[in-house]
Amino acid sequence: MDTVRLASSQQVQVVPAAASRASPVDDAPPNAKKCTISNLVKRPPVNIEFHDLKFTTHTSTGEPRNILNSISGRFLSGELSCIIGPSGAGKTTLMNVLIGYLNSGLTGTIQTNGLPRNLRLFHKLSCYIMQDDLLQPRITALEAMTVAAELKLGTEVSKRQKQLAVDEIMETLGLTPCRNTRTERLSGGQRKRLAVALELVNNPPVIFLDEPTTGLDIVAMKHLVEVLQLLARGGRTVVATIHQPSASLFQQFDHVYVLCGGNCVYQGAAHQLVPFLESSDMNCPKHYNPADFVLECLTPDNVKTMTANISNGKLCKTSSEPAKHVSSYRQGGSSNSLMDAHHAHAAALTETEFATTFWTQLMVLSRRMFVQSWRNKIGLAIQMMHAITSAVFLGGIFLNVGDNVTRPFENFKFCIGVLVYFMFTHFMVPILLYPSDLLIMKREFFNRWYGLKSYYIALTVSTLPYQWLCGVVFATICYLLSGQPMVWSRYAWFLGTSLVTGMCSEGYGLVLGTLFSVTNGSTMGTFSLAPMLVLAVYGMGYGKEVEPVYAYLMQLSYLRFGLVGIALSLYSNDRPPMHCDENKVPYCHYSNPKLLLRDLGMEGLSNHVQILNLLVYLVLFRATAYLALRYRLTVGLSDRLRNYVRKILRHK
Repeated sequence: MDTVRLASSQQVQVVPAAASRASPVDDAPPNAKKCTISNLVKRPPVNIEFHDLKFTTHTSTGEPRNILNSISGRFLSGELSCIIGPSGAGKTTLMNVLIGYLNSGLTGTIQTNGLPRNLRLFHKLSCYIMQDDLLQPRITALEAMTVAAELKLGTEVSKRQKQLAVDEIMETLGLTPCRNTRTERLSGGQRKRLAVALELVNNPPVIFLDEPTTGLDIVAMKHLVEVLQLLARGGRTVVATIHQPSASLFQQFDHVYVLCGGNCVYQGAAHQLVPFLESSDMNCPKHYNPADFVLECLTPDNVKTMTANISNGKLCKTSSEPAKHVSSYRQGGSSNSLMDAHHAHAAALTETEFATTFWTQLMVLSRRMFVQSWRNKIGLAIQMMHAITSAVFLGGIFLNVGDNVTRPFENFKFCIGVLVYFMFTHFMVPILLYPSDLLIMKREFFNRWYGLKSYYIALTVSTLPYQWLCGVVFATICYLLSGQPMVWSRYAWFLGTSLVTGMCSEGYGLVLGTLFSVTNGSTMGTFSLAPMLVLAVYGMGYGKEVEPVYAYLMQLSYLRFGLVGIALSLYSNDRPPMHCDENKVPYCHYSNPKLLLRDLGMEGLSNHVQILNLLVYLVLFRATAYLALRYRLTVGLSDRLRNYVRKILRHK
């Protein structure tokens, strides 16, 4: 039996993953009685200790505010641990600090297996299951698990082994009956268990869960906690924040960490909480839920007393004996083997950033995104109907104006209508949809499923086919109805310029969708596109007399290049004089297309230059969106930038 040697020379037995504790079968949910999780890759156990953690943030007025007040504690492998406390106690902050999401404003030390935490390695050894059910929509539970296995398991694991691991995890967690059900149709308990199953594919030694029982009924809560207990018995370190567990759930936790106001008021075994409260002159009534009672006792005076009695987490109540110091925790007889396994595993993991290559990630993500898009039948139908309806209305309004020499400016307005369609249609979609997709992406990215480059390229590629299809349908219908020249080269330039303009608009919308919420992004987009559109049409009828300042500002609007490109596709490249019926109109001033281009300020311009400028803006917007996405995902960087801006404003 392994032991923990204490500073007081006393010894308390610690149950290792495969020692005297109840077997996984004994504590498993009813539907998992005959299940084991034996096909997963092997990982060494990871014990977490932290000492004197202090996390400081700033209020809106710039005043510093302590969220964690020099707390200490530990979470061991093989134990199911919970962090409880009232709202605002710092539970989620502690979780984010331990997982490595919050680094700015943090002091103190965090150790894994007695060594300083290597954050890059720790990210590969841990996973974080957030409070919200962040699951990819429009794929089945089995498909979601298969994607997770393909991304999180390397090429050293065969396809058959991956499938065996997926089947075994789903069976163990009771997900087999709903394996072919789409994620959006799963019940609350099934969604929680699927979220756990997805992260279990690569068998992380450390599992963090933020409020996993939120929104579940008592039966689903019990089943989920049994699943977590089963995972802990397999040698994993499982830590969950629980707002207020019931008495039956509370007893299923091996280790309890109670926070209040950023202070640790208790740490130790669940069954030792009541004796600890009694030693602090707080007697819990019989048949009363200890978790409820400790929260009711958290008055300012009691918090000070309990914090002092537990030394703000430096002490741990693990038995009926006096409090034990945990700062000197080490594995008894197995310390060397554990450290050797830890070092060997660390060396293997640090060789690669992710389990799979860039191309594998790109292929898997692109396939998943294509499937999700294709199954969004209602969304696809709405987009196609929008394209057809808009084309019919626009073509009907400007019916046969393309070759009508008496209405040249009407045809220019048609060009503006085409520009507006490709501007707003492709601009608004990422603003409205991407903020919600970003939340799901953050969970997968932080849990090391894939790299940012592969995800971003897959996102870009997956939107092109249907975007182009709707664009071709719209452009073809309105081109024919408006009576434009039946010349393939002109139609090709018209279509190509329109599609590239739409791609630029999507890239700009992606920038705003990444940086802002739906409401703020929509507002910011409208405010920013309005001046761009004004600059695009400015100078109509001025010819070459546009002021130099405005001529420069017009180059800052990508819509200007789109509008010029559309107009040039219809009138440039030596278009022959348009027919003028002198019996009806004595003089047709714009029968020569060059005169119209001159008065529009487009004389001497080239289609190639407009496309090239649009491509420059396309790359610029896409690169900016990528950097904005990286900024959103780099928590430490965003915190530092916000603090820097706050200091500048406060200094002024």
